[in-house]
Amino acid sequence: MIDPQDIHAARQRIAGQVRQTPVDQSESLTQICGRPVFLKLEHRQITGAFKLRGASNAIALLDETARERGVAAASTGNHGRALAYAARRAGVRAVIAMSALVPMNKVRAIAALGAEVRIVGRSQDDAQEEIDRLVVEEGLTPVPPFDHPHVIAGQGTIGLEMLDQVPEAETVLVPLSGGGLAAGIACALKDARPGIRIVGLSMARGAAMAASLDAGRPVAVEELPTLADSLGGGVGLSNRYSFAMVRDLVDEVILLSEAEIAAGIRHAYAQEREIVEGAAAVGIAALLAGRLPAGGPVVALLSGRNIDMGLHARIVAGADALEEAA
Repeated sequence: MIDPQDIHAARQRIAGQVRQTPVDQSESLTQICGRPVFLKLEHRQITGAFKLRGASNAIALLDETARERGVAAASTGNHGRALAYAARRAGVRAVIAMSALVPMNKVRAIAALGAEVRIVGRSQDDAQEEIDRLVVEEGLTPVPPFDHPHVIAGQGTIGLEMLDQVPEAETVLVPLSGGGLAAGIACALKDARPGIRIVGLSMARGAAMAASLDAGRPVAVEELPTLADSLGGGVGLSNRYSFAMVRDLVDEVILLSEAEIAAGIRHAYAQEREIVEGAAAVGIAALLAGRLPAGGPVVALLSGRNIDMGLHARIVAGADALEEAA
C-alpha cells in the first residue's frame, strides 16, 4: 500500500511542475447548506485537471531505460492529457489509448501535446488491451490512470494542500472513479486527521468502484454515456492498490443522477463563476441535492474543467442529460 511518506515525497518531487491550487469558501453553498463549504479549485491545474500530479510523479521516477522507450496509458481523457504533458516536458514518448466514448475535445487536446493517440473499442477495458499489447511488443512502460503507487502518491498531494488550506474541515468530497484520487487524498488526510470523513462521489450510470465495493472485489461494469465521463471505466479486475485503499479509507460512496450532476455544473457556472466538467461537479451536486447529513465544514474537490464547451452551454441552458444536450 501507499505510505503517507510517499505522498510527502511526491509533493517535494513535483513542486514547480504543478500548481498549488487555491481553496475558496462558497458563499452560496454555505448559505444553502447551513455549514461552511469550501471549494478546492483543482480544475485550475495546468492541464485542466488533477491528473497532472500523478503523471508528473510517475514520469519523474522513471529509470533511464524506461525514459528511452516511452510510456503508455489508457485514459478517459484527463490522465492522457496529463501524461502527454508531463512526458513532453521530460522528452519522453507517450502513447495514449482511449475508447470511442471519450469526448473528441479531450482526444484533440492529447494529440496537440504530441502524444500518439489510439482510439480502441467502446470501453476503458478495450483501450487497456491495446496498452497491454504495446507494453509487451514495444517495451513501453505502463503508467495507469489510477492503480499505480506513484500516481496515487501524486494525487495525494491534493490532500496535503487541503490540510494546510482548510485545517478545520470535517468532511471532504472527492470524485470517485478508479480510486487513485480518492485513495491518495484519503491516505494523506487520514494520516494527519484520522477522524476526518471522506466521501466518494460518482454517477449512478456505470460506477465501477461502487459496484466493486458492493461486491467486495473488483468487478466489471458496463460503461454508459454520462455527463461525468471522466468517472467512467473499470477499476481493473487485477487491481492491486486503489480498490483496497478506497475500501479501507473512504467512509461513504454517493451515486448521483444525471440531473443532479447537471445541476452541479450549472451552479458552478452561475453562482461560483467556474466552468467544470461533470466529474468535477459531483461534490456540488451532492450538496445541492441534500445527500449529506448536517455537520461542520466541508471541502468539495473540483477536479477538472475539460468539458466540451458546446455541451456546457446546453447544460447551462437547462439540459439534464447527454440525450437532451445532443
